[in-house]
Amino acid sequence: MEKYNKIPKHIGIIPDGNRRWAQKNNFEKNEGYKYGVNPGVVLCDLMIKYGVKEVTFYGFTKDNNKRPKYQRDSFTQACIDSVNQVANKNANILVVGNSNSHLFPKELLPYVNKRMYFGDGNININFLINYDWKADIEAGISKKDIREIMSKEISKMDMIIRWGGRTRLSGFLPIQSVYADMYVVDSYWPDFKESDFLDALSWYQDCDPTIGG
Repeated sequence: MEKYNKIPKHIGIIPDGNRRWAQKNNFEKNEGYKYGVNPGVVLCDLMIKYGVKEVTFYGFTKDNNKRPKYQRDSFTQACIDSVNQVANKNANILVVGNSNSHLFPKELLPYVNKRMYFGDGNININFLINYDWKADIEAGISKKDIREIMSKEISKMDMIIRWGGRTRLSGFLPIQSVYADMYVVDSYWPDFKESDFLDALSWYQDCDPTIGG
């Protein structure tokens, strides 16, 4: 096991490129999502192994629901499967998102805004499901306290890793990501390899999180 001097406490994951991967491999666009479930499970194991304390996965957003129903059904099921699988990883699970919408999967309601503890609880694993960054921030504004945002139980991120080659945040936790270093993987999420994560850790060794100082 390779040693690193710096391990990010909290890593954000943007698992992009599922539809492009499907098209590249001659599948329908919606079929890519199910191939993105196992990479998340493998990545959680790696993070526990290397001592990461918290990870947040970008599941799907309010804007993603503009996609055709057959795609919505597929990415929703992939999120359900992902949560159920990592719940057996000695992990503490939290889901943040608009659970009042009919588009929120009822199977995940037990995890909404209440962290569920499993086994030894080696890592906090957060999922953003039917997430809306505007609603997240507005929750704090309405209470005149930024500490009361919808995602208040999620800590600030030290690093964000995005698959699929794109460099934008796409509304990913705007408060917690404010000082996060961002590493981009060109390959698509379903093609995840252990080396993607290890390369990101190696890159992080040279980052200097001054937090504006």
